[in-house]
Amino acid sequence: MPQTAWSAKRERQYEHIKEGVRGRGENEDTAEEIAARTVNKERARAGETNESSRTSTEDISSGRRGGLRSHRGPGGRTRDQLYQEARDRNIRGRSKMNKAELERAIGRR
Repeated sequence: MPQTAWSAKRERQYEHIKEGVRGRGENEDTAEEIAARTVNKERARAGETNESSRTSTEDISSGRRGGLRSHRGPGGRTRDQLYQEARDRNIRGRSKMNKAELERAIGRR
């Protein structure tokens, strides 16, 4: 649940994160917990709290962690993920394709 000590920016951030988590299919309680933890960690990293744990300030930021887990970075999806999509699309010759070939084959369709 949002706390009164949060700024308007943090309230907006909380709602945005909560909506995103709900959009992924999580229940309301889980979405609220994830959003509150994320906002509190960002507050600690920005020096907006009186006390903060070492991991909150020294660990990788929540936004960066999410970006690394999104599978949209430089490496993109794994070969296995591409193979699975090729299988779903019934692309012929997929078992002998490498990652780059699978990416091209999927992109053509």
